[in-house]
Amino acid sequence: MKIVVLDGYTLNPGDLSWAELESLGECVIHDRTPLDDVDEIIRRIGTAEIVLTNKTPLDRRVLEQCPSIKYIGVLATGYNVVDVDCAREKKIVVTNIPTYGTASVAQFAIALLLEVCHHIGHHSRAVHDGRWASNADFCFWDYPLIELDGKTLGIIGCGRIGQSTGRIAQAFGMNVIAFDAMREVGTELNGIKFVALDDVFEASDVIALHCPLFPSTKGIINRENIAKMKDGVIIINNSCGQLIVEEDLRAALDSGKVAAAGLDVVSTEPIRADNPLLGAKNCIITPHISWAPKESRARLMQIAVDNVDAFIKGRPINVVNG
Repeated sequence: MKIVVLDGYTLNPGDLSWAELESLGECVIHDRTPLDDVDEIIRRIGTAEIVLTNKTPLDRRVLEQCPSIKYIGVLATGYNVVDVDCAREKKIVVTNIPTYGTASVAQFAIALLLEVCHHIGHHSRAVHDGRWASNADFCFWDYPLIELDGKTLGIIGCGRIGQSTGRIAQAFGMNVIAFDAMREVGTELNGIKFVALDDVFEASDVIALHCPLFPSTKGIINRENIAKMKDGVIIINNSCGQLIVEEDLRAALDSGKVAAAGLDVVSTEPIRADNPLLGAKNCIITPHISWAPKESRARLMQIAVDNVDAFIKGRPINVVNG
């Protein structure tokens, strides 16, 4: 079978191997494909029967013009880049990559929180700039330093990643509560207490977002819900940028209602120069790299190959449009 990878660079910038995928068929791998050039997307797919994409959109226009496609493998957990309804109509199997990055994403959520608490990068730069050598005292700090022991972490969306983040937070001595649409309020799992959403907003010193993007969660961090939060709350988001109304978070950061935010995702990626959070107070932003440790990407690669192999053998797995 002919296989084409439309945008493989972020998964494999050179430290992994495509050899297992290449063993499954005639394989063409593109590092990047212009996201807004439908004609080029169609040209690159050509007569391929198997298409792998990460962020290159495969909408109805593309699927209508590429009748050879039998399988689409999304190189991520989220699959909104594919018109799954159209794919279903055309009997195209669509798969995703579940559970590959649980440890990495949870670890990064805590890394964002610790950076908010200590601003280690800033203080290291200050030392290298000579400020410690010329300081009158034996130490200095430019931001309030925060101890997490005894504080409450509220998790919105407590699946595998949320639970992993909760376990790490418990090791710091934090109390962990969570809201999850699939969990009954009042229940408990491994020390994580499930509460109503408003209870998360009202009781948490830190709020971590680990929920998928649904109509019910889009813009869940907004002016109205921020008003319910404690003064000085910290918000962590390495799930999906569209969970936050960015103008509302900017206003809350600048007013001090929200003390700080640690974000690995924004509403439009790459970030636009006019994103309101770029000028916000106490806002740490990283370029969507929670998923990117080599160990995590290697798992993603293996699951992607397994998905393709299973499809070729007539036993597809991880199907999202069945």
